Amino acid sequence: MYQKMQGEELLALADTIKILNDDDALELFKKTLPGSSASSFLQIQVTAQTVMRKAMTALSDSRRGADPRVDLIEVALRGGKVGFEKIIKLIDELTVALKKEQEEDDKKKEWCEAEFDKTEDTKKVQQQDISDLETSIDDAEESITNLKAEIEALDDGIKALDKEVGDATETRKAEHEDFTATYAANTAAVDLLKFAKNRLNKFYNPKLYKPPAKRELSEDEQITLNMGGTLAPTAAPGGIAGTGIGLVQDGAAPPPPPAANLAYKTKGEESSGVIQMIDNLVNDVEKENQVMKLEEEDAQDDYEKFMSDAKDKRAADSKSMSDAEGALADTTEQLVTDKGSLKDKNIELMETEKYLSGLHADCDFLIKYYDMRKEARTGEIDAMGKAKDVLNGADYSL
Repeated sequence: MYQKMQGEELLALADTIKILNDDDALELFKKTLPGSSASSFLQIQVTAQTVMRKAMTALSDSRRGADPRVDLIEVALRGGKVGFEKIIKLIDELTVALKKEQEEDDKKKEWCEAEFDKTEDTKKVQQQDISDLETSIDDAEESITNLKAEIEALDDGIKALDKEVGDATETRKAEHEDFTATYAANTAAVDLLKFAKNRLNKFYNPKLYKPPAKRELSEDEQITLNMGGTLAPTAAPGGIAGTGIGLVQDGAAPPPPPAANLAYKTKGEESSGVIQMIDNLVNDVEKENQVMKLEEEDAQDDYEKFMSDAKDKRAADSKSMSDAEGALADTTEQLVTDKGSLKDKNIELMETEKYLSGLHADCDFLIKYYDMRKEARTGEIDAMGKAKDVLNGADYSL
């Protein structure tokens, strides 16, 4: 049975080969089947549509993007009515376009990153400048407040010092006048006491008596005497009790001396006690004058030292006040300049932020999807390359 079945199968194959190799059959096959006139039934070549399908499969399998231009090529391949040359030309043109687009993306990405770096650096510098200006303005405003307070304090101090100088001058003047008057009175008292003592000595101690100095004659008076003439009588001494001693000479005649007591008896012992008492009084008054003079000299030295110190202090305070006023003017001017600069810097920062915002709008999408876009283009270029290779190999047996 096995050999019988095998023989029947071989007979069927032989009959089929005979039918297919018949001249009429071959002529028919030439008209209906693709291939050259020399092709036998077992040597059929790949058809154009088969190549198209293979190219479309290669294109679809390798794509990573969704470029409508590649979709157009895929549609052309699926339709099968466009010649290989036109499709290959489309692939070449699209490949060139995609590479050019990638180059533009590369350049733009590089430009965007450089612009971002430069603009961010500019923004940081502007923000730092604004911060510095705001700090400078705060410092200037604080300095102005302090300088105004300092100027006011110096001005008040100078006015107070001037008042102290005036008061000290008035006090010193009053003290000096009091000293002058008291010293003059004490000196007059001493002279009067000495005059009284000398007068007592004239009576009680003639040896201790000191006569008044002889009158010194002028040249005219001496000539008068030499010619035998007489001098005009001298005016009686004025002052206290006709002694010629007084504090104020007002030209009024002194009162007449008391009448002499012709019955008075001299008492030597009592007179010595009186003279001693006068000496004690003179010593006390002279000591008081010495103390007063020393105190007056000390007070004058203190006053002069105070005036010198006050003069130096006033000069120093005036200079400090002048310097503070100059600093106030400079600081005020700098404050105005800084406020103007701050306004300009804020405008510059706003422009920078505006430009940076536009830069983000222009570049963010590219930078975010750069790798994806590049990968998609690379995939599509690779897919079109494979499809092109398939199409270029359409004349070769597969």
